[in-house]
Amino acid sequence: MRLFAAVVPPDTVTAELADEVRALRQLPGADRLSWTGEAAWHFTLAFYGEVEDGLVAELETRLGRAAARREPFGLRLRHGGRFAHRVVWVGAEGDRTAMSRLAGASLAAGRRAGLPLDEHRSYTPHLTIARNRTDEDLRPFVGALAEFEGTAWRVGELCLIRSNLPGGGSPGERPRYETVGAWALGG
Repeated sequence: MRLFAAVVPPDTVTAELADEVRALRQLPGADRLSWTGEAAWHFTLAFYGEVEDGLVAELETRLGRAAARREPFGLRLRHGGRFAHRVVWVGAEGDRTAMSRLAGASLAAGRRAGLPLDEHRSYTPHLTIARNRTDEDLRPFVGALAEFEGTAWRVGELCLIRSNLPGGGSPGERPRYETVGAWALGG
C-alpha cells in the first residue's frame, strides 16, 4: 500500500482555509488549476511510497515510538507560496523546528522499519492547495495569500495515511486519503 506520515490540521482550521480557497478560486485563471479538496489537506512529513504488507506493522511500531518522543507543539496556517510553476501551497508558522524534527523522526522510522528511502532533504512544511496543469502564472494566487493567517492549534498527533490512487481513468479523479494509524505526541 502507498503510505506517508503526516500532520492533519483540525476541522476548524481547514474550514478557515476553505473560505480562503473559495476566494482564490474566483481569481482569473483559477479554472485552469487542479484544486485539492479539504479531505486531502495535510502536511506530509515523510513519503514512504509502496510499502509491503509485511513491513506495515514494524513501521507503525516505529512511528508510535517517534510520536511518543516528541511533545505537542503550536502551529498555524499562514501565507502561501509556490513550487516553481507547479504547486500553490499554504505555509506554516509556529514551532517549525518541532515540525521539522517530527518529519526527520518519521523518515527515520521508515528507514528503521526497512523501507528503502531517499536521503533526507531539508523540510519545508507546506499544505498543497492547487496544482498547475498548464502554464498559468501562480504569482497572483500566492499574492492573494499574503495576508492569510489561520487560527493557531496544537499539533498533538502523528498520522500514517494511505493514498488510494485513482484507477478509473476519469478526468479530475483524485487520490483518496485514509488514515490507517495515529499516535499522540508525547505518548
